[in-house]
Amino acid sequence: MAQARAEHRQGLHRVRMEWGPVGVQVLAGDCAAVIVVDVLSFCTSVDIAVGRGAEVLPQRWGDPRTAARDAHRHAAAPAGPRSGSGPSLRPSSLLALPAGTRLALPSPNGGTLCAAAVGSGAEVFAGCLRNASAVAAAALAVGGPIGVVPAGERWPDGTLRVAVEDAVGAGAVVAALGPDRSPEAELALAQFEAARQRGLPRVLATVSSGRELVADGYGADVDLAAAHDCSSAVPQLLAGLLTAGGPARPSR
Repeated sequence: MAQARAEHRQGLHRVRMEWGPVGVQVLAGDCAAVIVVDVLSFCTSVDIAVGRGAEVLPQRWGDPRTAARDAHRHAAAPAGPRSGSGPSLRPSSLLALPAGTRLALPSPNGGTLCAAAVGSGAEVFAGCLRNASAVAAAALAVGGPIGVVPAGERWPDGTLRVAVEDAVGAGAVVAALGPDRSPEAELALAQFEAARQRGLPRVLATVSSGRELVADGYGADVDLAAAHDCSSAVPQLLAGLLTAGGPARPSR
């Protein structure tokens, strides 16, 4: 990536927001903490897994050979397909995940961004609607600037699709981070507040990503993702694994 201009780094503000893989690169270099937000469904799945005492190995998408090698190196069980009966990227498949499980979870968005943040120097957290306030509190405890990175989705050609649900999830995190927000972060906050007034379950079920999941038979996962601040799990990237970075209670 070409060097980002100083203006794009939002350095005048403590709470900053930028999208996708470039957002991680731009913000992780300047921020003490970075919060990756992928509501449908990586970070929601991670919240449920970590809340049950499991660990998640975030993996990049599209390289199964490397994923299998890394899972073996970390003694992590590879996630299955979303349509299968075992643990997968589907949040509802993790509700009975045994404590102590180490799950290798590839994702084209949140998982790829978390994997890209390994070694960045920032403290990295996985946030969603479910754990927005808990993750925000942990990031504030780090001290220094905080970058919030909504992951977005992918168009068929691989380009970034700005995803409403991730803007809303990022806004929920921003709401709990306090003042001194960049305009980018402020606008995400406004989207969250508007979505909360309309009803988060309704909004998530009717945006394009949610409609896609509902059409494929995964409406229960959308419902799980729409629950706001029901979890105290703090998934933090430690030694390459998303693990409990703070006190957690089992997710529901």
